[in-house]
Amino acid sequence: MDLRAILKKPARFAIGLMSGTSCDGVDAALVRIKGTGRNLHLKFIDATTIPYPLPLRNRLLNQRMSVTDACLLNFELGERFAEAVLEMLQVAKKENLTVDFVASHGHTIAHVPPRGHQASGTLQIGESAVMAERTGLPVVSDFRPRDMAAGGQGAPLAPYADWALFHRSDRVTLCLNIGGIANVTVVPPEFPDVFAFDTGPGNMIIDDTVGLLTRGTQRMDIDGVKAAKGTPIPEFLDYLLGHRYFSLKPPKSTGREEFGAEVYLRDALANRRDHSYEDLLATVTAAVGDSIIDAIERFVKPNHIPTHCVVSGGGAHNITLLDHLRGGLPGLAVNTSDEYGIPSDAREAVAFAILGNETLFGTSANVPAATGAGRPVVLGKITPGGGASTPPAKSGRPKLPALRAD
Repeated sequence: MDLRAILKKPARFAIGLMSGTSCDGVDAALVRIKGTGRNLHLKFIDATTIPYPLPLRNRLLNQRMSVTDACLLNFELGERFAEAVLEMLQVAKKENLTVDFVASHGHTIAHVPPRGHQASGTLQIGESAVMAERTGLPVVSDFRPRDMAAGGQGAPLAPYADWALFHRSDRVTLCLNIGGIANVTVVPPEFPDVFAFDTGPGNMIIDDTVGLLTRGTQRMDIDGVKAAKGTPIPEFLDYLLGHRYFSLKPPKSTGREEFGAEVYLRDALANRRDHSYEDLLATVTAAVGDSIIDAIERFVKPNHIPTHCVVSGGGAHNITLLDHLRGGLPGLAVNTSDEYGIPSDAREAVAFAILGNETLFGTSANVPAATGAGRPVVLGKITPGGGASTPPAKSGRPKLPALRAD
């Protein structure tokens, strides 16, 4: 479809794609978007997750992949993402909707944010040309480099979408996403006051602990059940919370380069095998919770008084972690994004659909107060559609509940 024709439409239907640092799979969300900038409005329609098979997940987690490995994975993930798009196109067809574009974050295989005079860069894979060819739709991708070129960290990028979705005129809301890495957005009534940062590790270190202690036979502590049966080990907790990242002031971002198993956990766990599996998991889970609580107390509350916290990402399913947060953040109403109309697992995919919309309109969508960029910039690159034709569908407006709700 001609991009000019897309922009003339009163509303656009988009598919957002996200593959996070936990390497669980591709999250895809189908949404309806009207407007741009501060006049943007969104309705969530549907979402799905296509899990990665274990061999592919292991290849993505390989910290020593060669250039050839990255090259091949780039195209392989492009095919996986295209499959997710085609699945959502079937949903759109049933709803009599015509999808206008795809917005893909891709999968990060390296993210080295600027620190002082050190070299920096970021690389997301999942070839957009493959997606455009397989689906026939234009694809917006590669969102992080432009922010970094403008002097930013390239992350977090969700704050723009968080404000569009969750801002209220009468309160300050925290949007806490606990994926592989945990990040928080402070959403005040006015957009210029928005800021955000990565608090540190999220599900990544919990999943890595499970994988290391079970020799790869298990991948996660479902609902935090095992951690709930253990007791945190004080000296191990102190060690985990002693990482230099936690004391850095925002803007800041991080990734597997600092909190991956090989650099953060493997030796520490090996030296504590005399403790129970449950106690080790309880400690790591407490470290995630305490690092989030400390970040909010240290970097948010001096300037803002939040009353609500909207939690999304895989960590929203960890009941033990949520209970830990509620206990450590008295006065905050801690609820998952599901209660606001967006499934916890779909929040980031929805966010990138919003960012893709802004790319098409030429609207800057980074938040310099969150990333440290020198100025607002338009994010992303556009790959025109073509090739495969999209499933036939009639234009229409689904009968959907409003997304935003108090």
